[in-house]
Amino acid sequence: MNRIFQKVIGAPLILVCAMGLANAQSKEVSSYPNKPIRIINPLAVGGAVDTMARMLAPALQEILGQTIVIESKPGAGGTIGSNFVAKSPPDGYTILMVYDTFAVNPHVYKNLPFDSFKDLAPVTELVKIPLVVVAGNKLPANNLRELTDLSKTKTNGINFSSGGAGSSGHLAAELLKTNLGIDMTHVPYKGGGPAMTATISGETDITILGAVITVPQIKGGNLKALAVLGKKRTPALPQVPTASEQGLSNFDVSSWVGVLVPAGTPAPIIDKINNAFAQALKSPAVQARMAEQGNEVVASSPAQFGVFLNQESVKWAKVIKDNNIQLE
Repeated sequence: MNRIFQKVIGAPLILVCAMGLANAQSKEVSSYPNKPIRIINPLAVGGAVDTMARMLAPALQEILGQTIVIESKPGAGGTIGSNFVAKSPPDGYTILMVYDTFAVNPHVYKNLPFDSFKDLAPVTELVKIPLVVVAGNKLPANNLRELTDLSKTKTNGINFSSGGAGSSGHLAAELLKTNLGIDMTHVPYKGGGPAMTATISGETDITILGAVITVPQIKGGNLKALAVLGKKRTPALPQVPTASEQGLSNFDVSSWVGVLVPAGTPAPIIDKINNAFAQALKSPAVQARMAEQGNEVVASSPAQFGVFLNQESVKWAKVIKDNNIQLE
C-alpha cells in the first residue's frame, strides 16, 4: 500500500480510536460506582484504621449505592497494603485507608516498592485522633510521674508496644522517653490492635495509641490512662490530664486517618469518593461515635490532604533526625 495513502487513512483511524477511548473513559467516570468497592486496611484488624473503616462502611454503602468490602493486608508498617493499592487499577474501586505511619514510612523503609507521594493520590484526611498513654491494670503507675519513678526501680526500664516502627505511637513514646529522662524499650507489633492486646495482657508495660481504640478498653476496665498527648484534654476522657499538665510543656502529638487511591484515578472519581466520605462523617451514627471517642472530624479536600501529607513527612523526618531515633 502506498505510504502516503497509509498516512491519510491512518490519521483518521487513530483519531477515531482516541475518541472512542475517551468516550469509554468518560462513560466509566459518569457511571461510577457500578460495582463493589474495596477499602484496604494496611494495618492489623482491630486497630484505628480497621475500626474507622467499619464505622464508616454502612454510611458509605448507602451514599454510593454499592457494597463496601473491607480487606486487611497488614505488614511492614502498612507498606504491604499501600503497595497493593498503589499497583491497583486507578478506577476508584480500590481505596486505601491509612494511619499516620504513611507519612513516616519513606523515612523508615529505604527501599519501598512504590513512591508514597507519586503512586498514590490523596482523597481526604478523615479525622485527627488524640493519642493516649495507657497501661495494663497491674502496672503500679497511674500517671507520668509514677511511671518515671517506676522506671528507676526496674532493671530493664519500661517497655512499650506500638503499632509498628515509625507509627505515631512509637515516635511519641521516643519523645516521651527523652522528655521524662527514662529508659524505655520499643516492642513493635503489626498494628494497634496487637499492640494494645500486649499491654492489656501485661506482655508490655505501656502503649501509646489513638483514643478511637483505647477509650472503649479504658471504659471497659481493661486499660488505664496515664496521659493524653494533645494540646488539651479529650472529651472522651475528661478526667485524664495531658502531658503538658503533668510537667511536659508544649508536648503535643496526635494521630490521624486518611484516604488515598492509585495515582491516575480520574479527578471526578476522586471527588465522588471525597464527597462520599464527607457525607458519611456527617451521619448521626458516625457523629455519635466520633464524639464518644474524642475524634476531631477534618474531612479535608484532596488538595488540602496533599499539603498536609507533605507537612507531616517533613515534620517527622526532622523529629527522627533531631532525636536520633533508630527505627527497626
